[in-house]
Amino acid sequence: MENLQGLTLDKVYRASYTLRGVARKTDVLPAPKLKPGLDLYLKTENLQITGSFKVRGAYYKMSQLSEDEKQRGVIACSAGNHAQGVALAAQRNGIKAVICLPDSAPISKVEATRSYGAEICLVEGVYDDAYQKALELRDSCGYTFIHPFDDPDVIAGQGTIALELTEQVPDLDTVLVPVGGGGLISGIAYTIKSLNPHVRVIGVQAAGAPSMLSSVKDGQIETLPSVFTIADGIAVKRPGDLTYDVVSHYVDEIVTVSDDEISAAILALMEQHKLVTEGAGAVSVAAAMFDKVDLRGQKAVCLLSGGNIDVTILSRVITRGLIMSGRSCQMTISLVDKPGQLLTVSRIIAEQGGNVTSVHHEHSNTGSDVVGCYLRVAMETRNHEHIQSIRKALTDAGLQIID
Repeated sequence: MENLQGLTLDKVYRASYTLRGVARKTDVLPAPKLKPGLDLYLKTENLQITGSFKVRGAYYKMSQLSEDEKQRGVIACSAGNHAQGVALAAQRNGIKAVICLPDSAPISKVEATRSYGAEICLVEGVYDDAYQKALELRDSCGYTFIHPFDDPDVIAGQGTIALELTEQVPDLDTVLVPVGGGGLISGIAYTIKSLNPHVRVIGVQAAGAPSMLSSVKDGQIETLPSVFTIADGIAVKRPGDLTYDVVSHYVDEIVTVSDDEISAAILALMEQHKLVTEGAGAVSVAAAMFDKVDLRGQKAVCLLSGGNIDVTILSRVITRGLIMSGRSCQMTISLVDKPGQLLTVSRIIAEQGGNVTSVHHEHSNTGSDVVGCYLRVAMETRNHEHIQSIRKALTDAGLQIID
């Protein structure tokens, strides 16, 4: 195809050589419990140095700078993983790095970036404001801008993951890859299709940020008016020009997953594989778990792109994941306000194997039955089937569940 801007398989191999001793060759782990009946594996880039794949592209891009460019320093804009990748790559290469971050960025990510020796420039506003500030500083100070995804050297660096995969899983049928701006999937799809055109490459986006999906579907690059998802690492309004071209040509399909599905995948990875992933890192697993693509009879790898989840939102994500997977539920029961009602409800739930975690009792509102009351019960359950059996036992006992 045309318009690859110098992206070649040879460049990916050179990137792989350059990254030796810098980026880890991350493990591929079998994951039979995530979706029984499927032959699933996990490529654990969440265990990469800096906690994500981003260091690959950033480091290779920086290794290709001229001596003059290295002397003048680099600038980048990111609220997360790209910032840390650029900061570490600059530190290893003895290059000054300035990272523009929105002032709303989590303190943990700001400090992690600072710990790699980068100079932090906090910008009032959101990512787009920080991006504009980075361009201003580039022009006024002569820095080289390190783009997070729309750059052939960055894409080649991410493509080194595919070289590892072809060694680690030689009989691979399908690989599922998170998609934001498209740098990761461009590198993987271009590399793996060049080596083995028969491997399916499936992109996965958050339903609240489907910029690449809508662009490919409509045959032109589109900018979303807004994005909203817990997968902040792939919350990108507009894909790159180069990445759009590569994805359009080499990616077989793009699917989306909801925030609830992402939460369930994060929870499953923690419980079953002791792996912590951020929202963007878990979308590939969510796609497999919730049947977004047919993987029956195939050896499939889900790429876990990053593990830098902000601990302040982790508890909320776990709560959503428990509800989504049927491990937690809440029921509101309409009762007659008389002695023994609570005992009846708790006995039935206990007999069914549910574990009550909280109870809220309140009298009916004005206008409803004067002797009525509501009982809101939260409980731990095994799965959705278990919830249904509890509901049936309660209704069989003559109780009315109102939600």
